[in-house]
Amino acid sequence: MSSVMPGPPAAPPLPGPPIRWQTARVLAIHDETPRTKTFRLRLPHRTRHMAGQYFVLRLTAPDGYTASRAYSLSSPPEGPDGSTMIDLTVELLDDGEVSTYLHEVVQPGDELEVRGPIGAFFAWDGHGPALLVAGGSGISPLMAMLRLARNTARPDLVRLLVSVRGPGDLYFADELPGPETTVIYTRTAPPGDPRGVGRLTPSDIAPLVRGGETVFVCGSTGFADAATTALLAAGVPTHLIRVERFGPSG
Repeated sequence: MSSVMPGPPAAPPLPGPPIRWQTARVLAIHDETPRTKTFRLRLPHRTRHMAGQYFVLRLTAPDGYTASRAYSLSSPPEGPDGSTMIDLTVELLDDGEVSTYLHEVVQPGDELEVRGPIGAFFAWDGHGPALLVAGGSGISPLMAMLRLARNTARPDLVRLLVSVRGPGDLYFADELPGPETTVIYTRTAPPGDPRGVGRLTPSDIAPLVRGGETVFVCGSTGFADAATTALLAAGVPTHLIRVERFGPSG
């Protein structure tokens, strides 16, 4: 993960002790798409996080070899004292050693090492207005923001635009629909979809820009570049855009 656009001052880090590794127990595993699962983990201690942050998950082999990957939290913050429950949404990547293990081996009741929450730059505190622009699996941290807005009865604060290849690639499909969300399809659209298929354009973004909101963009490098260009064309100032890019990392 990397934040690449200059933006407004980052939210202050949450108070507390240094971030250490802890052992979490897998409580449940939910299929989001044929290649994506959400893992609900129970932490040994209550932990406060902000929508948009992530955890690092570490696997250790019997011979001592370790592999670590960062996964965004798709669960919203739970009250001022935090929660012992977190959700990490993980896409199965070809030849991905960590994602393959999570998808094919891990079962409820297993234990996993995690460290977090991490990342203040790409975090939303749930107060000011926000425009959320996601490409594919980039919806995970933005879903935490949408859930926060809905849980606090302030869905009016957010507008979420999601770009996916087709209906089968849409994460959180049952929960996502609402007046504050828009889904566009780049390759296959459901029957009756008025937009049809096509890549993200400025005309998709412009109607969602209200002015003055912080914009969070998350997706692949190509998607992030296209979304940023569209946002600038729609008149969004550069300093209000925060971008989280990702590449293949299994």
